[in-house]
Amino acid sequence: MGPDMSAKRNLTAEERRERTVDTVIDLSAQDDPANITTGSIAKHMRVTQGALFRHFPSKDAIWEAVIGRIAERVIKRLDKAAATAETPLAALEAMFHAHIAFIVEHPGVPRLMMGQLQHARPTPARRMVRSLLFRYRERIERLLNEAQEAGELRRDLDIEAAATQFIGTIQGLVMQSLIIGNMNHVAEQAQGAFHLYCHGIQNAHGAQP
Repeated sequence: MGPDMSAKRNLTAEERRERTVDTVIDLSAQDDPANITTGSIAKHMRVTQGALFRHFPSKDAIWEAVIGRIAERVIKRLDKAAATAETPLAALEAMFHAHIAFIVEHPGVPRLMMGQLQHARPTPARRMVRSLLFRYRERIERLLNEAQEAGELRRDLDIEAAATQFIGTIQGLVMQSLIIGNMNHVAEQAQGAFHLYCHGIQNAHGAQP
């Protein structure tokens, strides 16, 4: 059963919005986000739709809040992982595995992100997903440039292509996991996938056997 906004009358408006966001993420792990209605959100939280709309003016506003919170959590998780690494390449690996761990913990997130990108109209939530992907890519390219300057990567490496492949490797693992219906598959395949990625970008002197 989902969080109950009526259970504690002293919750702040921000706490109630946070619970709504968590509910949408949870529901997305169980069903296609396109099927999620304000009614199903309210039912899961054991509140009325009227109570829900006291904190969000529309369904689009709910999706916007959900994507905004996901972006905040993802970037915070990745930056924290990278900060503990001793080298740029180690930071890339830490970010890769932090992203994988986040997906395993929140299996509804990939469905949410892809669902928003498929919208024909430029909704605020869709723009936020695109902004998150841009910020994510910026971090990857910065670390790739730093790793190249440190001699960890090939001098002739195409940084933009390497960033695309980094993101594509994670997306590929997610798609496979969605197809087989087991998001833990992402974690099981992550180490091997990253090692294969490294073989394509590392300086020959630093390549792993």
